Amino acid sequence: MTENSSASGSTGLPASIEAAWGLRDRPAKGPKPGLTLDRIVAAAVEVAATEGLSAVSMGRVAKELGASTMSLYRYVSAKEELYVLMQEAAMGDPEPLPALTEGAGWREAVRQWAWAQRRMFQRNLWQLRIPIAGPPASPRSIAWWEQGLQALEGSGLDEGDKISVILLVSGFVRNEALLMSDLAAAVEAKGVSDVEVMAQWERTVQRLVDPVRHPALCRLLTTEVLSEPDAPDHEFLFGLERVLDGVEALIDKGAPS
Repeated sequence: MTENSSASGSTGLPASIEAAWGLRDRPAKGPKPGLTLDRIVAAAVEVAATEGLSAVSMGRVAKELGASTMSLYRYVSAKEELYVLMQEAAMGDPEPLPALTEGAGWREAVRQWAWAQRRMFQRNLWQLRIPIAGPPASPRSIAWWEQGLQALEGSGLDEGDKISVILLVSGFVRNEALLMSDLAAAVEAKGVSDVEVMAQWERTVQRLVDPVRHPALCRLLTTEVLSEPDAPDHEFLFGLERVLDGVEALIDKGAPS
């Protein structure tokens, strides 16, 4: 999540975190009737959803609301603070994990947690563009981490290793969602199907690779692997299970730090 490093008010917390936790006094009456923090955040989210995160600015959001740019600063101190509040709105509360109540074990619980994160990102892909500047500190980001740690209860891992697993799994989910989003955007821009994009790439590479310099890639191109359609979500399934295999191996070895 992004972070505004300047402390604000008497709490000594960054302004963005004060805003996310509702610790800052807001003006009882704004310069424009009906202007509220919730409306500002909702308008910013709408701009990001339709035009991308790069289109979000205090001036653009003010225009969306029919307000002056300066009036927004009575509610939000900077664009970085707005990003945090937008991310809070987009994340939503963590989905319930059936594995936590069914006693299904840590692996199934973490698997469900990872899938829930992926669905959360896919609903609002623009939030993947928000720079990460530190550990989670806003209410919903902490709630997601709390749920991830609960999923690892009974794993036998110590607290430090649990945090490392949470970072590993959430990093994998985030990277996969971002990669798939970028690939989908590239396919859409070309105006052809993803199958044709892959076919075009394969034809191009076949003309360029040298069996001496690229023997492994040449062997790959002699197979039909690249032209075979993958099952839905194949890469995510494959990657997540390999990550969980690694965690399981760590646990089986006694989880040395």
